[in-house]
Amino acid sequence: PRMAQEAAPVLLVVLARLVSSTWHEGSGYYLESHTNEVYAEESPPEPALDYRRVPQWCATLNIHRGEATCYSPRGSSYRSSLGTRCELSCTRGYRLVGPSAVQCLPNRHWSGMAYCRQIRCHVLPAVLRGSYVCSAGVQMDSRCDYTCLPGYQLEGDRSRICMEDGRWSGSEPICVDMEPPKIRCPDSRERIAEPGKLTATVYWDPPRVRDSADGVIKRVMLRGPEPGSEFPEGEHVIRYTAHDQAYNRASCKFSIRVQVRRCPVLKPPQNGYISCTSDGNNYGATCEYLCDGGYERQGTSLRVCQSTQQWTGSQPLCAPMQINTDVNSAASLLDQFHEKRRLFVISAPDPSNRYYKMQISMLQQAACGLDLRHVTTVELVGQPPHEVGRIQEHRLSLGIIEELRRFLHLTRSHFNAVLLDKAGTDRERYISPVSPDELFVFIDTYLLSEREAARRAQSGDPCE
Repeated sequence: PRMAQEAAPVLLVVLARLVSSTWHEGSGYYLESHTNEVYAEESPPEPALDYRRVPQWCATLNIHRGEATCYSPRGSSYRSSLGTRCELSCTRGYRLVGPSAVQCLPNRHWSGMAYCRQIRCHVLPAVLRGSYVCSAGVQMDSRCDYTCLPGYQLEGDRSRICMEDGRWSGSEPICVDMEPPKIRCPDSRERIAEPGKLTATVYWDPPRVRDSADGVIKRVMLRGPEPGSEFPEGEHVIRYTAHDQAYNRASCKFSIRVQVRRCPVLKPPQNGYISCTSDGNNYGATCEYLCDGGYERQGTSLRVCQSTQQWTGSQPLCAPMQINTDVNSAASLLDQFHEKRRLFVISAPDPSNRYYKMQISMLQQAACGLDLRHVTTVELVGQPPHEVGRIQEHRLSLGIIEELRRFLHLTRSHFNAVLLDKAGTDRERYISPVSPDELFVFIDTYLLSEREAARRAQSGDPCE
């Protein structure tokens, strides 16, 4: 067969008388015949192969992890005979590298070489803040399942499969922090207001905050007063909000309740009033009992609200002021009115004096206004030895009358009057009758204490 392969075709042209011969296969001889024709002779064909003697011409095909489907001219029994054509394929999970079909050639070799290579995907990249587990590494049909670290959630495909084309299905997922931080506020609390105050100073520890992902808390915000602030009476809600690095947030709240211990509300005494500190009846408050002009307090002057919500002492009374005219001097008489009453002292030469009569008439009509402003009228009328001095129905001795005139510089020759404040100081003088309105304007403008002005503003004018 090798000689037949290397022999080139030869064309012989014979002119003249030649002997033609015919090749008899397998004989090795020519049969000659004489003729005068000119003819062309082709090279003898390759000797036919004896398939019975050489049934396996090429090496037997053996593809690891694959299969060869062959078709022989001589039938299925001759899988490796000359001219056999084989189609190559690989089992699932493998890819054919090389020609998909080969043929057995006369040189006893196949026309090509091929093999089956395992199908493998590339190694998946690592996942930030997560991981994956694959069923069969990077081989085909391997399934890789993704998980994230605690506190993170998977966004994207949860699993990927190595496909027949050597690529992974889906796309690469990511682990994102979508879980808010954990925050716990302090417990709610109740406090008692401090003595004499309507507030309580409250302290508390900051909230406990923990991030379930990377453990980093970006900021914690307080909505409400800071710890150590003073809280008024009532219930107050304190809120905290925490943010992690992914701007997830969580909130918590707790309440602070401030209670003010209170005593029963005190009632002012008849013909008097109460002046209290703080809120009037809260723990630590002090109340002072005061009487109207012309009345004197009988009993304790101060009462304090205790933590037991009870007042100290008992309620005093405001009794009518007792004027004692049986004194030795004018100074002793005036001392009875000190810080209690104002005095309006009228002097007239005799009871028939028209200025005197006019003044007394106007004062009688304005008795309510006088009493409201704590004004007591003192009358000094006439000439000795028949001179009369009186305070309401109380008569004054001649000695007291004389001392009052000298002390106040009051003449007997004509009508005159003087207004004394509660300290006994000469504040205004009149040589003619003064109307009640004019007198009241002066008192309200210049002589009222802050406490009196506040009480007037609170209670109004009962004379109207």
